[in-house]
Amino acid sequence: MSQQPHESGQGVPGQWEREALSRLATAALVEQRRARRWGILFKSLVLLYAFVVLFLFLNIDPLLGERDDPAGPHVALVDVSGIIMRGGDADADRVVTGLRRAFEHNQTEAVVLRIDSPGGSPVQSQMIYDEIKRLREKHEDTPLYAVAGDVMASGGYYVAAAADEIYVNPASVVGSIGVIFGGFGFDEAIERLGIERRVYASDDNKALLDPFLPEDEGQVEHMRGLIDDIHTQFIDAVEAGRGDRLDTDHEGLYSGLVWTGQGAVDIGLADGYGSTGQVAREVVEVEDIRDFTARRPFLERFTERLGAGLASGLRETVMPTFQ
Repeated sequence: MSQQPHESGQGVPGQWEREALSRLATAALVEQRRARRWGILFKSLVLLYAFVVLFLFLNIDPLLGERDDPAGPHVALVDVSGIIMRGGDADADRVVTGLRRAFEHNQTEAVVLRIDSPGGSPVQSQMIYDEIKRLREKHEDTPLYAVAGDVMASGGYYVAAAADEIYVNPASVVGSIGVIFGGFGFDEAIERLGIERRVYASDDNKALLDPFLPEDEGQVEHMRGLIDDIHTQFIDAVEAGRGDRLDTDHEGLYSGLVWTGQGAVDIGLADGYGSTGQVAREVVEVEDIRDFTARRPFLERFTERLGAGLASGLRETVMPTFQ
């Protein structure tokens, strides 16, 4: 008896199950590939979104390049923001670079130094002050106005004192004309813990104000003299910049006290009230404001912001600072 061939998938044990499994596997593979493509697209969009947010957050220049050269009469803006110290946003070299670019542009009608700083390094502050004085002498027809943000204190005010005029918000914190040097004393603590301090130096003064040794009166007097010298330099700069506008008879003027913007106007630390825009429109009478602030490199700003949370609360200074 001859056997007839079977139709595909019929009569062969397990054939249809294998075909069904094959179709299911193929469909699963297609779906997996489709999901992978969508996953790549989604991740790319998230990455693009993160980059855009980072771009706006860091305020980086387009294509990491220089700003377009401003055309037409304008007010040149230079920011002094944050602690005045080397390597920071308010690094003297960076601020001075912005000021030079601002003064040297042939369409600059006036320069506005927008200050929002609690102070910082006396050296960095004086470098900016001296450069402002030099640029004002070189460009006699280009005035410079200082405008306070939340804080214009200590080294921030030192810088502002070089301006032709100072404008504040009534609620700004202004002043703090003084110098501070801080430290700690652990000598009694380590004695109670039974710890012996061993220091080998060429002279006793090489370990000046060592926090693990008892205070030496001679060294303390030396440091007081150093602080007084820096304080005198600060006072001289303020008086040279502000002249007879200062109420020098006001008690506490040079004691390190701060005032509101309103109080600063009353005692001659400031000339009036106004924001950057108001100074441009009402004092300079020019609407266009162009930013000449020299920015730090992108990667430098990125890594600093990335580590800002870890570094918060850990910064202590061993240098004299204006207060």
